[in-house]
Amino acid sequence: MTQKPKSDKPVRLRPRRPCPVCGSPSQQKYHPFCSARCADIDLHRWLGGQYAIPAVDVPDFADAGESNDGRDET
Repeated sequence: MTQKPKSDKPVRLRPRRPCPVCGSPSQQKYHPFCSARCADIDLHRWLGGQYAIPAVDVPDFADAGESNDGRDET
């Protein structure tokens, strides 16, 4: 068997993309971020609710005495 020469660089399975926080090239160790700092900033944003999806409250028809189709329930 022949041995392949060892490469100093790891094989990339994902394309290199910019860091979503600062725009610098991402590092494999912190993928998709460029550093632990940017990863922590993103985590803080998630935990702080900055990435929350706004929701619209649906009216509760049972409390109003109305059904979903607008007819009386008698």
